[in-house]
Amino acid sequence: MKHIFIINPTAGKSDSRQRIYDMADSLRTRHDLDVQCILTKRQGHATELARKLCQSGEELRFYACGGDGTVNEVANGIIGYDNAAMSVIPIGTGNDFLKNFGSDISKFRDAENLWNGPQFPIDAIQVNDRIALTIACSGIDARVAKDVHKFSESPILDGKSSYIVALAANFLFKGIGSHWTVSLDGVADEKDYSLVAVCNGRYYGGGFMPVAEARMDDGVLNTLVVDKVSRMTFLKFVGPYSKGGYDRFPHLARCSTAKDIIISSKKKDITTCLDGECITTDHVHIRLADKKLNFFGPEGCDCNATARSAAPAAAEM
Repeated sequence: MKHIFIINPTAGKSDSRQRIYDMADSLRTRHDLDVQCILTKRQGHATELARKLCQSGEELRFYACGGDGTVNEVANGIIGYDNAAMSVIPIGTGNDFLKNFGSDISKFRDAENLWNGPQFPIDAIQVNDRIALTIACSGIDARVAKDVHKFSESPILDGKSSYIVALAANFLFKGIGSHWTVSLDGVADEKDYSLVAVCNGRYYGGGFMPVAEARMDDGVLNTLVVDKVSRMTFLKFVGPYSKGGYDRFPHLARCSTAKDIIISSKKKDITTCLDGECITTDHVHIRLADKKLNFFGPEGCDCNATARSAAPAAAEM
């Protein structure tokens, strides 16, 4: 078996890369493992690297070293390959995927806890021709996420400032809603929507938790559809929404376990955020991926550690 550390060199602090090298060296010397470290060079490179290595047929364990974007890229590269599994060593600014594991998140920071850890399958979301692991969200929050990336390239804005500017630009000037046709299992409704969040996991956007009962291995996607609202109502809604309290607004938000979700627009204005990475199109087709992702982690870890046991009664469809 080969152990492959795929490292995003732009993620984390300046000493993060050396920390990963030291962990890899430790596995090599202490356990006589075949270990390789590879730096990504551009967006999408981790997917290319992982997929090419998987095609060898050799048994592989991948360690995605970075934030949620790196995790997503490695997952897109290995899903469907029985000879490959992945884990995560968090060094990025955003690690929403690992929040699903609750208090075990700290154990993922050391490869010594991972290399021989148990392997288990988790579900994935198919979004057009791409895979997401946690949440695929379309609407105002996805637009904010996209603009954060854009504004963060400014030399005068840090991460927090970029978020504030992106939020203001969308909330004050672009409006809350978009006119789409949303189809859930073939039942279509054309009107104005604030957002549509399709959840396999529970966290995105730095800790927002739209559907707390979403579980990553139950073969079910939880889809939350939120109608267009006024700015004032949205301000009241966003707090409870971020903590799984959509049931407090049954007249605005509806949660279902639809298996096939289609969002379409007459113009290219559907911005969708996939584990922190954004795409913009006029048609989004979302469903449970046919293949599961092989994942490994620390002994005893649980990808549903923070899941609510059941949906709130007021939200049942």
